[in-house]
Order: sequence, then C-alpha cells, then structure tokens
Amino acid sequence: MRLVPVDGGFDLAAAGRTIIRHRPQSPFAYVGLGEPDIRMNRGHFQIEDYLIARVPLTHAEARVEGASVRICLSQSQELSPSMAITVEEVGDDLRLAFESLQPGQNRLWLRFAASPGERIFGGGEQMSYFDLRGRRFPLWTSEPGVGRDKSSLITFQADQSGMGGDYYCTNYPQPTFLSSDRYALHVVTTAYSAFDFRHPDFHEVEVWEIPDRVEITLKEDFISLVEALSLKFGRQPPLPDWVLNGAIIGLKDGAESLNRLQTYQKAGAAISGIWCEDWVGVRQTTFGRRLFWDWSWSPARYPNLPSEIARLAKEGVRLLGYVNPYLCVDGELYPVAEARGYLALRPDAEAPYVVDFGEFDCGIVDFTNPDAAAWFSDAVIGQNMIDFGLSGWMADFGEYLPHDVRLASGMDPMLAHNAWPTLWAEVNARGVASRGKTGETLFFMRAGFTGVGAFCPLLWAGDQSVDFSRHDGLPSVICGALSSGLLGNAYHHSDIGGYTSLFGNVRTPELIMRWAEMAAFTAVMRSHEGNRPTQNLQIDEDPQVLAHFARMTRIYRHLRPYLRALSDEASSRGLPLQRPLFLHHPDDARTFDVQTAYLLGADLLVAPVLEAERRDWTAYLPAGASWTHIWSGASHPGGTEVTVDAPLGRPPIFLRVGSDWSKLFLGLSEVT
Repeated sequence: MRLVPVDGGFDLAAAGRTIIRHRPQSPFAYVGLGEPDIRMNRGHFQIEDYLIARVPLTHAEARVEGASVRICLSQSQELSPSMAITVEEVGDDLRLAFESLQPGQNRLWLRFAASPGERIFGGGEQMSYFDLRGRRFPLWTSEPGVGRDKSSLITFQADQSGMGGDYYCTNYPQPTFLSSDRYALHVVTTAYSAFDFRHPDFHEVEVWEIPDRVEITLKEDFISLVEALSLKFGRQPPLPDWVLNGAIIGLKDGAESLNRLQTYQKAGAAISGIWCEDWVGVRQTTFGRRLFWDWSWSPARYPNLPSEIARLAKEGVRLLGYVNPYLCVDGELYPVAEARGYLALRPDAEAPYVVDFGEFDCGIVDFTNPDAAAWFSDAVIGQNMIDFGLSGWMADFGEYLPHDVRLASGMDPMLAHNAWPTLWAEVNARGVASRGKTGETLFFMRAGFTGVGAFCPLLWAGDQSVDFSRHDGLPSVICGALSSGLLGNAYHHSDIGGYTSLFGNVRTPELIMRWAEMAAFTAVMRSHEGNRPTQNLQIDEDPQVLAHFARMTRIYRHLRPYLRALSDEASSRGLPLQRPLFLHHPDDARTFDVQTAYLLGADLLVAPVLEAERRDWTAYLPAGASWTHIWSGASHPGGTEVTVDAPLGRPPIFLRVGSDWSKLFLGLSEVT
C-alpha cells in the first residue's frame, strides 16, 4: 500500500494499481442525508430517495500510521471532519473501515479510480449485462419483473399492472464487483446500495448507511481472484452423486405426475429425480395454478406418496418438492407459528404482518427469532420434508420482506431486506445438516445476497419468460450463471423451457429443445411446466420434443465423470462450472465481450443457439488454444470466429485440443 500526496489531495495505490484518487475538485467521498420512499407490490419495489443533502468532502488529511493509513475528510479546511477512514492491509485485501464523525449521516458515496478500457463484472446475479460498465445498478433483492427491457411490448404490458422490471432488477444482487484490472471490491452492508459505472474516470458506490467497511481484494490472475472470493463468501459442497445420473423432471399434475414419468422413461430419458412442487396441494388464481403454502404432504393430491417414494428409489429416481419462507393464513402451520410468536409483526400493532401474494395472504416466519428459525428448520425442513422422504426441493422466494415489518431482533427492516435470502438459505441448510444430509440433499434457490453460497448448494435462474428474448428469456440464463459464478456460486441452472407465460406468450417446441441443449451442459438439468401448464407445450406432449429431450439427458449423463471432477474442484477451489471465456484466456481481449457462450470447466466451450429458426451459429474461440467441433471433428485455431452447422440436437460445442477429457468429449457424438 502506498500513499502519494498529489495536488492538495492524494492517491492510494496497492499492487501497482491506483485504488483511490482524491482531489479537492474531484473528491473521493460524499456524505448525506436521505429519507427513503418504498412501495412494494407482490415483490416488485418502487424505490425513491428524498435526498436532503449530498455534501462533497473536499478536504482530506491523510497520513500513514504504522501499517495503516488514516484519512480524515471534511467539507473544507476550516470545518471539523465529517468522516474518518482507516485503510489496512489484511492478507491480499485492503480494508477500508468507516467512522462517521457527524450525527445524522445516513448516505455515503465513494468514488474508486477507473482505468481506460476497464471491464466490470459481478453485482450478484445480473441477467441482462455481463459487463456492467456504462450503467447504474441498484442492489435490492426483488422480483425481477415480467419483462426487463423497457423497449419491449411485454414489459410495457407488465408495467401497467406494476409487474414490470428493468435491466438491473434481480432476485440476487450483491454489492461486489470484479474488475478486468484484477481486483474485486466488496461493500460490507445489507443496506440498499447502488453501483454506478457510467463515468470514465471513476466507479461510484452508493450506500444508504455508513457501512462497516469496504474490502478490496487484489490478485495477479482471475482464477486466484475467484478462489479468494469463494473462500470469503463460503464454498458449496459437491453436487450429490445421484443428481448426475440424469435430469430432474418437473411435473405438477398430482398423482398423474407419476404416470407421466413413465412416458419419459419409455422414451429413454436418463432421470435422476422427479420434482413435484405441488406435493403440498394447489389453489387456482388468475395468475395460474398456485401451490398451497402449508409445507406438508397433501394426501388428496398425491395418494400413497410414501410408498411411491420407496418404489421410485428402487428405480434410482428421487422425489423433490417445494417450500418457501411464508405460511398461508388458511393453512395448519400459520396458527401454530402465530401462537408461538414466530411471525414477523406489523409496525403499528401486535399482529402478524400479512403479505398479499396474489389472491391469498401469508405470514412471514421471523428468522431473526432463533426459536422460529429452529422450528422451521426442524419441523418443516427436517420432519415434513427430509424425514418424509424428499431428496431435495425448490426453496423459493426470499425477496419479499417488507421495508416496514417489525422483527423480533429489532433489526431495521431496511437492513434486513437484503439479508433475508441468506437467512432463508441458512434455515434450509441447518435443516439438512440436522439430518446428516449435507451434500446428499439438494435444494435450490433464486433469491440471494452476500454469503448465500455458504448455505445454498445450487442457484436457479428464476422465472424466465418462455422465449428467446435477451433480457428475459433463454439468453439471460447464461449471463446470470457467469455473473454469479464469479462471486463463488459454483452451481447454476434454469427451468428448461422457461417459466413465465403471460400476455399470450407461450412456449414453442423449438424453444424447449434449444433450452434442453444448453441445460445438458450445465451443473443440473431440470425441467419445469411453467406458471400456466395447460396453455403451454409440455415435453411429453410432443414426440419429437420428448425424443430430443431424452437424448439431451443421455448427453448430460455421459458427461457425469467430467461434471463430478468439476464439482470436486468447485468444493475445493470455489471455481464455478460455467465460466466466462476470459477466466482461462485473460490475454485474449475479445473474450471479455462474450456473454452468450461459456466454458464448462476449462476444456469445453458451449455456445448455445439463442435465436429461433437458426440452423447455424457463430462462436468465438479464444486464442491460445485450438478447438475441435464435437459433432464434425473439424479443428479450428483460437482467436477466430467460426460458423458451424447447428441443427436441433447438435448445439455448437468445442473441446480444447489437448484436454485430458478429449476421449469423453468426442464420445458425445456417439450418444444416440
């Protein structure tokens, strides 16, 4: 770390990089005061700030104190300091600790030096833009919205009912970014915050509190940087062996689901599990058929389910279910939780805070109450799910915590909101651990925030639209996997065929087949019937789609040894299975522009077809290696774009020449 006085200000550098550049006319920090105005509609948030003051701290006094640097910032030389910052080197990190020296400050803006051509990645799970440079990203966990492209008709239609989104809306934000200059910056906060990368000279970080600290990790290469972040935020266990045996088939058709499973089996599909999210029963709403949120087996919908679980297990097929952190008011668990004081309360009354989830109301289990969290982990996750026989589940939601709820811990809900997904993940993980099933039981989540990977073994991309649209459909899944993977979330997957079908938007056979082609080259392959199953094509309703899907499941199973090795590497080193091209080819500048293809491990390049009615596709092959097209056997030099035939069933896949896994990869062409 090096402090250099310059022009009445200073530069702070480390490892040859300028981190902070402060000048009186261009200060590093601003403080202020604001009053938030927040409105929530079914997980969608409208957030505004009534800004009372934003004050530049133009005068700085910086000095070295032993192994640290002490910076005092004020509005002018004549006024007392408003902010003190202590910068320390801790291993490979620079840690900036903040001390507010004036009362009433609840806003902070920090500007970190940017360099020409620098690229920025991360920000949690970002679905629209992998490189964040040139845009502003608010960081608040929420429903992403039906439509996240303001120029699209579907977004316009969704906006009319308050269900629309924007490019930055995400289930999983995180105040962490990685720079192409080989450093990462993380803000230790759960407050509403924002990253602004629009200025060529600096990156601005906005936080709606004075945070504890900012941590900057500096490394010489991207792999070491990702390893360090995964260690900081928590690494996941290896994938269960059973998952790699084939696809998890999503069916929510009551007892008929078990009969329909046989159709997949007769088609030759490799199946590891059947996911019946409606195991708890259903209710009908105008959005579609919804689940009954009471978290126990519904004998009326699934008669004899315990014996069916045992029968499926003999066939090597696991049963998965569904749960979320809310309790419907007309269920059996709600009065139990209410009587024991386990529900979050209204701000103005000793009564549970009830949330409208779309034609039914629910209470919020208060996970800041240790007794409530332990009860949910044991009674719901442990007894009702694992002891019952489930091998996994979708742990849904986590984004809806209201900003004005009253919590048992007294925690400010504005700070609890972003923390909630991680608390929810921990409740699930503790229930799994209590049964000795860590690394064997698989639950998956869409919501996230800092530290979620320490508890959640698998992300899923949320509720994509049933189309090829860049911001909402199939292409968004790749962006989400790459951005979250850089922050230590090794495993990512999505609903094959998408989920959200509204305003006449329905699945096509081609969409399902192209989605399955991509999913076969991810950590987990899982299908979903969507929010309106009867209005959308299902895999087992079209012989061509079913045959194609079955072959893709066999391709996934063929890759099992490679996926097993990557999973072991993820648990030991924190490297994601789906990787941006630059992770292994950082000297090729063009790799930083690619967000529609990825490396599966270091040796397999996957470039899915992301447009309708295409039977060829162009992919960029990184320099520094040669690449072989799996299906034709043709070799291509790196550093070039190649266009290959891509009929249905043959997505553009390339192996790195010289890979130890070449024999396995070339065997993909023999999978029938």
